[in-house]
Amino acid sequence: MATHEQLESTSSRPPLDPTTHLSEKTGKTVIHIGTRKSLLALKQTDIVQKALQKACPEYEYEIHAMSTMGDKNQVTALHDFGAKSLWTHELEAGLMEKRLDLIVHSLKDMPTQLPSGCVIGCIMSREDPRDAVIMKKGLDYKTIADLPKGAIVGTSSVRRIAQLKRAYPHLEFRNVRGNLGTRLGKLDSDDGEDYSCLILAAAGIVRLDLGERISQLLDSKTPGGGVLYAVGQGALGVEIREGDEQVTNLLKGLIDESAWLACTAERSLMRALEGGCSVPIGVETEWLEKGKLLMKGIVVSLDGTESVETQRLDEVLNTNDAEEFGLKLAHDLVEKGAGKILESINLNRAIIEKAGGA
Repeated sequence: MATHEQLESTSSRPPLDPTTHLSEKTGKTVIHIGTRKSLLALKQTDIVQKALQKACPEYEYEIHAMSTMGDKNQVTALHDFGAKSLWTHELEAGLMEKRLDLIVHSLKDMPTQLPSGCVIGCIMSREDPRDAVIMKKGLDYKTIADLPKGAIVGTSSVRRIAQLKRAYPHLEFRNVRGNLGTRLGKLDSDDGEDYSCLILAAAGIVRLDLGERISQLLDSKTPGGGVLYAVGQGALGVEIREGDEQVTNLLKGLIDESAWLACTAERSLMRALEGGCSVPIGVETEWLEKGKLLMKGIVVSLDGTESVETQRLDEVLNTNDAEEFGLKLAHDLVEKGAGKILESINLNRAIIEKAGGA
């Protein structure tokens, strides 16, 4: 894996000449890979780079890391951003200007509506998509249900907070931002906010070889109160220029069909409900047998007092099936009252934004 210093240096270079794609050292065509600068993003990009090197060694792969707006602001709560593009916009500009050939994202950070000219070229094999509980070092608690009244749970996700408030109204939830190392440091520190635990995506923890810190995994079957995960959580999405046949062909061997179809269905549901970082929509998908996908979905009010959930089992054999499947589940949720919850959330946000600008 390239060092963080090496990756930092690539981002400070002048813009690449899109006509210069041959390595001076090897004479091979260079494929330029874009990513964020966080340690997790670099680790995930390394996974893609190594897979490409193994599948297509006739090319050379160069990584370019940059800080996005979402990385630069480590104070504002995620739900106050309101737009996932804060993690993708700068990278996508490099893609469209042909300074980059592909971008590696955590799929959950990608908007369901991509900029014109950009498409998802690959979704790789999915890591565990569930949320994980990380307890403060020194505490004897193992599960979130063990925590006493008033214990502070650190998370910036309204999806997690809304679902957990339903089952654990006696707990306190507070925002925690920063990369994974920063957040773990805040958790274990004796200074500042006294977090009892953090709720984080298991996939990132596992990819950074910190799996031993996980004390509990959360899903719909969790005793005492489950949590459905974020759309696309645990999956890596590779964004490319629409019509770039060279890169499209490079990525074909990296696509995991099961992950592609499940995540396509999840993104279709979110697109239909017009949800994002600031809307508490959770999903859970499971292949029960070949071609049969079970998907659960939930929409929860911000305070956790109202919720609508449903599930559907259907045959999903291709991308069109997956898109339709997500739309059907979204329709089921709206029919059961999810639309009213989402409308209330959006109305409250509009009132807050108007008051802030007054």
